[in-house]
Amino acid sequence: MQNIFDTHAHYADHAFDDDREKVLAELPEKGVKYVMLASSSVEDTAENAALAAEYDYIYAASGVHPESVDTNPADYLDIVRNTVVSNEKVMAIGEIGLDYHYEGYDREKQIKLFEEQIVLAKELDLPIIVHSRDASEDTLNILKKHRPNGVVHCFSGSAETAKEVIKLGMYIGFTGVLTFKNAKKALKALAEVPLDRLLLETDCPYMAPVPFRGQRCDSSMIAYTAEKAAEIKGVGVQEILDITCANGKRFYGIV
Repeated sequence: MQNIFDTHAHYADHAFDDDREKVLAELPEKGVKYVMLASSSVEDTAENAALAAEYDYIYAASGVHPESVDTNPADYLDIVRNTVVSNEKVMAIGEIGLDYHYEGYDREKQIKLFEEQIVLAKELDLPIIVHSRDASEDTLNILKKHRPNGVVHCFSGSAETAKEVIKLGMYIGFTGVLTFKNAKKALKALAEVPLDRLLLETDCPYMAPVPFRGQRCDSSMIAYTAEKAAEIKGVGVQEILDITCANGKRFYGIV
């Protein structure tokens, strides 16, 4: 397989601390052409920008995840903005969004954090990477309000929600979840996504596809996700990889 574009990865994660350099050095040999690093905090933002500067095939996003809302510094927007301005390979704002999965979340704080970063992305003319977990209604309402250029990553919504996202001109990203036995909802959503709006991702080190489920994931494993996507879409596996690579380049503005 070749032309793999992992449009959402976390190589600054501690899961790669012991062998990060080795893993990243070997990925191009396994068909990985591009990787986009998503950030979860201002600390991630700096680490991802540094990795993008070190490896030709790696790019980065700058942003704050909703789970970091209570530990976020007051000047976080300035930090995110400065990271973008000072690093030519930072190509997006993300991951940002809403996460209502765990008890005790503060809905209003998350919405404020999300909207502030959407406004910044539009100011900087950058796409956004959207995280939405158990929050489809609020996420959609905010996206309809601001109409950013963006992708809903690790898509977990319904086929109906996928249609609404596509109507907004956005992209949808799928992970190794497509290969799981309980993936019926994700596969139904995938069926509604036009090929020119489809992105593939790992969310590594998480979401490893079958037959690696439960193990640490890396970008080369997208080949297994692509196999399932190709089956649903009725095209060849390499064609899916070629299409999603071209989509990723277009979406992130990579020349």
